[in-house]
Amino acid sequence: MTIEHAIVRARPKPWGSLDLRPWSQTSTGDGPIGELWFERPGLAAPKTALLLKMLFTTEPLSIQVHPDDAFAHAIGLANGKTEAWYIVSAVPGAQVAVGLNYPRSAAELRTAVTDGSIADIVHWQPVHPGDFIFIPAGTIHAIGAGIVLVEIQQHSDATFRLFDYGRERQLHIDNAVAVATAGPRKIQLPSERLSGARTVLTVNSYFALEQTDLAPGSVWMLDAPKETWLLAIEGHAQLGPTRLAPGDAFFLEADHAEIEVGANGLKALLAYPGPKANPAALIERSAASASRVPHAFPSALVPTPFETAALKQSETPNWLP
Repeated sequence: MTIEHAIVRARPKPWGSLDLRPWSQTSTGDGPIGELWFERPGLAAPKTALLLKMLFTTEPLSIQVHPDDAFAHAIGLANGKTEAWYIVSAVPGAQVAVGLNYPRSAAELRTAVTDGSIADIVHWQPVHPGDFIFIPAGTIHAIGAGIVLVEIQQHSDATFRLFDYGRERQLHIDNAVAVATAGPRKIQLPSERLSGARTVLTVNSYFALEQTDLAPGSVWMLDAPKETWLLAIEGHAQLGPTRLAPGDAFFLEADHAEIEVGANGLKALLAYPGPKANPAALIERSAASASRVPHAFPSALVPTPFETAALKQSETPNWLP
């Protein structure tokens, strides 16, 4: 039984930021910080299946791709990397790249990587706060400047760079071409609302990610039969004896905790392993008015149409223009 206030490890990056507020008071005196990794406290803590991060960009990140599990195993890695992004803030005009603008052959992709034209054939799209982007393994992608986002992913740092804006870091051309799907992005399923307070952004073979919007003064029971992460985005709450503020994350496993929401409500992200959403993960215990009566949830034993479609999509890639 485990409830832990996650510790935060800062990762310097050349594209990072010198101002992480209000999410973190981590010192940036030694240079820009690009990533905050939320981890279990203690040197002996077991490795988790999922990795939760916040990213801060003032320059574009490299154009990159991640392997799937099969390729990762073939080169001696524990697992591949499927991930998802939740946009917390974005300056006007901020963009991310997901997939290519039209299909290429492996030879054409290799040429584009070699001559640098890959930067001109990825598909850039604008992003705004609250946007969600799913990045299955094999998807060519990049994050532009002026963005703060939350990333949930398989616990892996397997990354193959195709282009790095002249930063002179190593590229991984052979592996990148081998694992990349050289075409437009995979069609992303729409989010699915479980209740007035819970929206499933994605559920796939590796993880489920929910956005939760808890009303001021409400009280909830967070139940975590498996590894579960909760990250506050806006507002405040009390989780057990500990105050939960923006940028705070908790790890729970085989345990439960009461959440008492503050006067301004609480927006948070909830993540746990897939392949199904868990309707019982967050249940309202009390309410100040009848308008906040606990909502009915579908049976945890029967996949919703959203879950079934997500599993089919993850098993059979469907790249379209």
